[in-house]
Amino acid sequence: MHTRTMNSVRCSKSSNKTLSLVFLCLLSFLNEQHTVLTLAEANSNVYIVYMGTRQHDDPELLAETHHTMLTRVLGSIEASAEAMVYSYKHGFSGFAAKLTKAQAQAISELPTVLQVIPNRFHKSQTTRSWDYLQLSSYSTTNVLHKSKMGNGVIIGLIDTGIWPESQVFRDEGLGPIPSRWRGICESGELFNTRKTCNRKLIGARYFIKGLQAEYGQPYNSTEYQECLSPRDRSGHGTSTSSIACGSFVANVSYNGLGVGTVRGGAPLARLAMYKVCWNLYGGGVCTGADILKAFDEAIHDGVDVLSLSIAPDLPFPDVEIHNGISIGAFHAVAKGITVVCAAGNAGPSAQTIQNTSPWIITVAASTIDRSFPTPITLGNNWTTMGQAMFTGKDTGFINLVYPEVPELLSPRYCESLTPNDTWLAGNVVLCFTSNSNHNAVEDAAWSVKDIGCLGLIIAINPSRYLHSCDDNFPCVQVSYEIGTQILYYIRSTRNPLVRIRPSKTHLGRPVSTNVAYFSSRGPSSISPAILKPDVAAPGVHILAAVSPHNPEIAYNFQSGTSMATPHVSGIVALLKSLHPDWSPAAIKSALVTTAWTTDPSGEPVFAEGEPMKLADPFDYGGGIVNSNRAADPGLVYDMGTADYIQYLCAMGNNNSAISQLTEHPTFCPIKQPSILDVNLPSITIPTLGNSTTLTRTVTNVGAVNSRYVAIIEPPRGITIAVKPHILIFNSMIKTISFTVRASSTQKVSTGYTFGSLTWTDGVHTVRSPISVRTEIVESYD
Repeated sequence: MHTRTMNSVRCSKSSNKTLSLVFLCLLSFLNEQHTVLTLAEANSNVYIVYMGTRQHDDPELLAETHHTMLTRVLGSIEASAEAMVYSYKHGFSGFAAKLTKAQAQAISELPTVLQVIPNRFHKSQTTRSWDYLQLSSYSTTNVLHKSKMGNGVIIGLIDTGIWPESQVFRDEGLGPIPSRWRGICESGELFNTRKTCNRKLIGARYFIKGLQAEYGQPYNSTEYQECLSPRDRSGHGTSTSSIACGSFVANVSYNGLGVGTVRGGAPLARLAMYKVCWNLYGGGVCTGADILKAFDEAIHDGVDVLSLSIAPDLPFPDVEIHNGISIGAFHAVAKGITVVCAAGNAGPSAQTIQNTSPWIITVAASTIDRSFPTPITLGNNWTTMGQAMFTGKDTGFINLVYPEVPELLSPRYCESLTPNDTWLAGNVVLCFTSNSNHNAVEDAAWSVKDIGCLGLIIAINPSRYLHSCDDNFPCVQVSYEIGTQILYYIRSTRNPLVRIRPSKTHLGRPVSTNVAYFSSRGPSSISPAILKPDVAAPGVHILAAVSPHNPEIAYNFQSGTSMATPHVSGIVALLKSLHPDWSPAAIKSALVTTAWTTDPSGEPVFAEGEPMKLADPFDYGGGIVNSNRAADPGLVYDMGTADYIQYLCAMGNNNSAISQLTEHPTFCPIKQPSILDVNLPSITIPTLGNSTTLTRTVTNVGAVNSRYVAIIEPPRGITIAVKPHILIFNSMIKTISFTVRASSTQKVSTGYTFGSLTWTDGVHTVRSPISVRTEIVESYD
């Protein structure tokens, strides 16, 4: 190899005449095998012919050399032109071409060729969620590239702050800060704006006065391990920011799991952080006053999108005119700012949904097609696959125990394990959960580790959420069914043993997409006729930047609707870049009506719970967000401030309360409007008697001359009639109203049943989910 390189270098120092003679000799050698090489094998593959460093600086001469060589092999200029894939002539010399195996072998033996490499397939390996949503950075046709990766759009996050030194907030490749930006970077503890803010992180503020006023004393940042500045100590805001608009960072993983390139949904968008949440009482506390102030400043600063991975507490959420997030969002949306909020993590029970105002995009959490299989082998050589994030060493075979109790006593669930169970030390413990209480299971894991156990196998109701355990401590989840089989082995074996091997990353099938167990569900308890959530997005085990409490861990897996929300915020930024004139309602409509109701590969989506079931609109709204289709929805259900005022009137708010919200005198109609007529991209009828009629209006954002036909999938026991059932748009007609009449054939009160109304022109499918509950009033004689 070394000799060939030296010969090549010596040739490169000769004149063009000498170089031509060398090529003639080379081609003469090839010509002897010409007929045999072109006819011996019919099958050909792409090979990379690598020739090392360029022999000279003339790229055209190099390209001619490559083509001449290939021509002599294949016998004609035409065949060479057809077979040539690339000519490498700038950084190094070589070419890629379609060759038979014999041809590739012959070329590899030439003195000027260093090696011939088969064109092996390499898969793009990212943190997965964006590839899962078909937003690969390698595609040139998706909305990511059509929108220039969100360049020029400003995303504001109202959260726990930011760790500005993270690589995902670098500003390489970004142009000047948009001239319309009016925000600032605010200095504070461990936050020097001269060093922290740049062309990526263009704004950073913090708000704590509301918390201090409520707390009744100055906030002790040392006691609570906080910083009185925009700096993020919990890591939450850093994670959400990196998901929404983080820059590209290659070769990222969590201790070898999930290896790939981490980035945000809109990697060229700008970022502004508004810190409102603070460590207090063992968690993040955010007051309505601070949140509203953040909204106020963000509106002034000039953000285009606001992302809030924050939700009010259950069980008594405030109505819109008393809810800080809802009020702030109302004003932001009135200024054209799209507001995206988390649905909450109180699932899987019904009516746990939060952030339910119709002017907000509310996001549920779903899983992606990635898992972390972890082999469990019993002493009888039976192997099953659990799920974990175990990155330690293979345990080898060690003792396996189960905390048995006398028959008259309650069984020992995982939640009941404590540091007092010292007899478990030195063993792997099998336990069963009584429910999917994540905190209780994590407490059990810490307890058994502290007393010297060597691992934990948790039998749990099916869920893709993995309980976090120490990296080197095996903490593996299995189903109740598998757990029962392991328990049978323990009870039928004198000396039960188990071996746990490290987890690996699996992508794609057969991993299914589910709505996460913890994701809050509809219908809304405040306004049942307003479908919530609006859409779902990846929110389980998302690899994102964190505040590095451990210097070696700058990225970690995070779960929650908090992580789903910035996925949608990033997508909204892409849509804003493509369609700067679209209103927040138009963007929301585009997302809801184009969402996947299956996973991206066409498989059904299930909702985790007790039991697991097929997902419905109260689990994921319109479905899993589909940004490529949302960029070209065809029709949108648009709304403005006047429509939201009609909603507030329909909710029974008085003129005075609404006027306080709108900041100008507002009067509701004498006849209270129907909440069913709010121009949402969905239809929800919570109390249907015999029949009811509602109205919707669609705006054409596709081809000027369009014809749409209604396709109805009625809910079970419900008849749906649409008039007109054909919509024709032209240069004069851009918006059309239609009515939907729903009639029940049920003879008894029922739960909700689901269907859809889809408008299609043969290219676009504008799908509105329908949810209907028949309610027949009981007589009282």
